[in-house]
Amino acid sequence: MQQQNFQLLEVANGKPIKLWTEGVPVEPEARQQLMNTARMPFIFKHLAVMPDVHLGKGSTIGSVIPTLGAIIPAAVGVDIGCGMIAARTSLTARDLPDNLHGLRCAIEKAVPHGRTLTRSKRDEGAWNNVPQQADQAWGALAPRFKLITAKYPKLTSTNNRAHLGTLGSGNHFIEVCLDEADRVWFMLHSGSRGVGNAIGNLFIQLAQADMRQHIANLPDRDLAYFKEGSRHFDDYVEAVNWAQDFARQNRALMMQAVIHATRKVIRKPFDVALEAVNCHHNYVQKERHFGEDVFVTRKGAVSARKGELGIIPGSMGAKSFIVRGLGNEQSFCSCSHGAGRTMSRTKAKSLFTVQDQIRATAHVECRKDAAVIDEIPMAYKDIEQVMHAQRDLVEVLHTLRQVVCVKG
Repeated sequence: MQQQNFQLLEVANGKPIKLWTEGVPVEPEARQQLMNTARMPFIFKHLAVMPDVHLGKGSTIGSVIPTLGAIIPAAVGVDIGCGMIAARTSLTARDLPDNLHGLRCAIEKAVPHGRTLTRSKRDEGAWNNVPQQADQAWGALAPRFKLITAKYPKLTSTNNRAHLGTLGSGNHFIEVCLDEADRVWFMLHSGSRGVGNAIGNLFIQLAQADMRQHIANLPDRDLAYFKEGSRHFDDYVEAVNWAQDFARQNRALMMQAVIHATRKVIRKPFDVALEAVNCHHNYVQKERHFGEDVFVTRKGAVSARKGELGIIPGSMGAKSFIVRGLGNEQSFCSCSHGAGRTMSRTKAKSLFTVQDQIRATAHVECRKDAAVIDEIPMAYKDIEQVMHAQRDLVEVLHTLRQVVCVKG
């Protein structure tokens, strides 16, 4: 019999909540948000809450939301298909240059990252000239996108083709890591970029418009939903599936660019993808659980079916983990997607200084300036506690530590 480490929270007029949060703080606002979601009439069985849980828009980040006959677009969010990719190489720590600044610069040059906010300039986070590999990948995605834009023409003018193979900003990153045997890994975190954001926002607004007569009865307007069988439901499923495919392809293209950039710096021949993982952690898909076909929304959670590989990154400067799922059905076969924030970006910037950032990332070749203070390790939960709280969800295969980190 598999040991169960969740805490049970009963919800009046709602489904129960099972929380894998032993030894990990859960803010009262996040708890209230979970209870609001648990009261939605189409929740199946229970909500499963991961140890990296924290307040989100409409629904809590770090939650697994199973639904029958409905989907909540704001629960999936606007970074549709956001997730991780990691690959082990045949390199070891000894093969890396003594000074890693050149490697970081090579990766930064190879992958567009960040964001230019002024309209007069080209967005530094987009391609100026889309490379051939990205164009070929876009060619495979374009026919389905054309079907979506035929119904929703405003999506045509989004940043789509020019964002394929680019990183973005915020908590998105590219890292060179070492595992417990000093083997070199490449790992990165990104999603469906501008086009996914536009799809997410469009359908959140449509859900709210469709429910305008009933929205006052919802605990939160961001819990507006589409019922299965409605036109917008089917269109949303089509668009979200496409955005998730875009996100997966986006990560694969960046991984190829990181490998190519590294080969320019490290002349020794090396193999890659000896162990490779590419997983979403903001997405929805149909799955079978407890004998029923249900839609499972993982808002900041990773699929962890028995034997399935996943990635749980720590914060900038902390450990990350390659894990194997234990197939715990009570969690709808899920695990956390990271450490989880303990404070807002604004609070982190007010509490910490550049000197704090320098000290916290002393062992990592990375940016150490005011623009990345919101990603300081102290703004996140303790990754060791997070991993202990979900010991019945996954087993750790590899423990990674960053030596290079590229932030948008």
